[in-house]
Amino acid sequence: MNAHSHMSLNAGGRLLSLDVPQVMGILNVTPDSFYAGSRKQAEADIAARANEIVEQGGTIIDIGAFSTRPGAARVSEAEEADRLRHGLAVVRREQPGAIISVDTFSADVARMAVEEYGVAIINDVSGGNPDGAFGGAETNDDGYRTWTEDDAPPIFRMAARLGVPYILMSSRPDTASILMEGAAKSQLLHSLGVNDVILDPGFGFGKTTADNYAIMAGLDKLHSLGLPLLVGISRKSMITRLLGCTTDEALNGTTALNTAALMKGAHILRVHDVGQAAECVKIVQALKAHAGQAAPAANDIH
Repeated sequence: MNAHSHMSLNAGGRLLSLDVPQVMGILNVTPDSFYAGSRKQAEADIAARANEIVEQGGTIIDIGAFSTRPGAARVSEAEEADRLRHGLAVVRREQPGAIISVDTFSADVARMAVEEYGVAIINDVSGGNPDGAFGGAETNDDGYRTWTEDDAPPIFRMAARLGVPYILMSSRPDTASILMEGAAKSQLLHSLGVNDVILDPGFGFGKTTADNYAIMAGLDKLHSLGLPLLVGISRKSMITRLLGCTTDEALNGTTALNTAALMKGAHILRVHDVGQAAECVKIVQALKAHAGQAAPAANDIH
C-alpha cells in the first residue's frame, strides 16, 4: 500500500479522512514536559490552548498528563487520571465537538478518558510495554518481545474493548526493525479487534540523532505496512542537537522536518505549533496537486 491509498479513521463515530494530512495539537497538563510552551495546568491556560489548536487548523487535540521527556519524574495512575480529568473537562467545555486523543500507556487511564470524556483515540508511546518504558536503557526485554492474543498488553485489549483507534509507537532504532515490530503488533491489535491502528515510528525514543534522520530519510518505506503514519518531531532533540539551538529556537527546524515528512506521505503531524504545521500541509498539498503535470513548452514560458 502506498501513501496515496485512501485512508480514514473512525474517531468517536465520525469518519476522519486522511486523504489530506491532519494536524494533531499537543496539550500537556503537566508541570514538566520538555517544551515549556506546551505545559498547561491552569484552567484558563488549558482553555486557551484547546481553542488555539482548533482555531489554527488542528483537527485532533492530543492531551497528556505524564511527561515522557528524559529524566522526568514518574507519576501514579491516580495522579495522571486526576490531571487528565481536570484538563479534559475544560477541553470538552471549550471544544465539545473536538476529536481528542489521550497520550497514555495506562489501560485504566485510557478507559477513564474514553468512557468519561468521549476521547476518541489512544496514543500509547510505550508500544504496549506494560511497564510504560519508552525505549533506550529503561526498556526491559518485555518491551521488545513478541506478544500473542493470550498475553497481549493490557492497553491493546483495552483499545479493542473500547473500540477506538490506537497509535502504536516504536522505540526501535531503524526502519527494518520498526517494520518488523509494526507488522507483528498491528496484526495482533487487529486480531484482538482494534480496527484502526496508526503507526508512529517514535522519533526521539530509543534512537540516536543519526537514527532519527535515517528513519526520516526512509519514511516512505513504512507505507508497506498499510497503516496511517503519524510523525511527531516537534521541537525534539534531533533538531536542537543538529542545529545547536534550544527548544524555543527549534520552530524553523520543525517546519523543515514536517515538510519532509509530508512529502514522504505522513498522514498526521503531532505538533506544538499548529498554525505553522497547517501551512505546511497546505503547501505540500499544492505541490502534490501539481506534481506530474506536463512542463510548459519553451515558448509558453514568460
